[in-house]
Amino acid sequence: MAEQDWDIISGVGRTALAVAAVRAIESCRHDRLIDDPHAATLVRAAGQGVAFPTTPEALAAIPDDERSWAERIDHYIGVRSRVFDDFLAEVAESGVRQFVILAAGLDTRAYRLDWPSGTAVFELDQSKVLQFKRENLDHLEPACHHRTVGVDLREDWPAALIAAGLDLTAPTGWLAEGLLPYLPAQAERALLETMTELSAPGSRLAVEEFGDTGRILDDPKIAEFGRKQGMDLRAILHDDGRPPVTEVLAELGWHGEGERSEDAAHRLGRDPRLASGPMLEISRFVTAAKPG
Repeated sequence: MAEQDWDIISGVGRTALAVAAVRAIESCRHDRLIDDPHAATLVRAAGQGVAFPTTPEALAAIPDDERSWAERIDHYIGVRSRVFDDFLAEVAESGVRQFVILAAGLDTRAYRLDWPSGTAVFELDQSKVLQFKRENLDHLEPACHHRTVGVDLREDWPAALIAAGLDLTAPTGWLAEGLLPYLPAQAERALLETMTELSAPGSRLAVEEFGDTGRILDDPKIAEFGRKQGMDLRAILHDDGRPPVTEVLAELGWHGEGERSEDAAHRLGRDPRLASGPMLEISRFVTAAKPG
């Protein structure tokens, strides 16, 4: 993450808008894997010439050479979002009552998921991003105690999180969706170590892992998409080699497992050929538990 204080219409922030747009498209499908009624609202609110489609019809209007790639990303994000929705629901059902979403971006789970009574959901991200989301969703009532923490993850975010009310004596459910590929290997490990230090026994976590980010960076259609959206993907994605996340978590005392995104697509009834491309082939969804 190269920029110190980005917002939702520049640099990394535009990736948050792109993800919100494909969540909106997925939510319109008859066979949708998620229902995010707020994603399109956020994309439209960005304005300033942002041209991300938010419906299947708008996606179909994109020129053929760009549409095929955009559709693959759409199906991938649908699978990813559902996997992590199910993870959060399972962890909440197990009795965990505090959750932390790192680099939350335009995530709307605090509003759209069914949270058990007494659940606190902390969202960490840049202040400008969280402010934009609050301004456009403040008419909604979250189904949880929603606590936003405006902080850069390169700063002392644990102190900010604790100040916002995180209970270090209680188990925590952690989600890092779409974050690790933006971190250098050393920063990734430091993040996992910090999550471990803040996690009481019984905590759970879920992360998205890319096994070979270079496959994405070398894809000409993805590179062209980045250029059109004003993003230098090589400046914000990292491909510096790192051990599998499950190995690092095992060293830190977690019991974890990874599921290939292609297998997750099969499991959820989504034809993985619809999302064929480098992201589906290199990504895994990793979940772990810290023993009690």
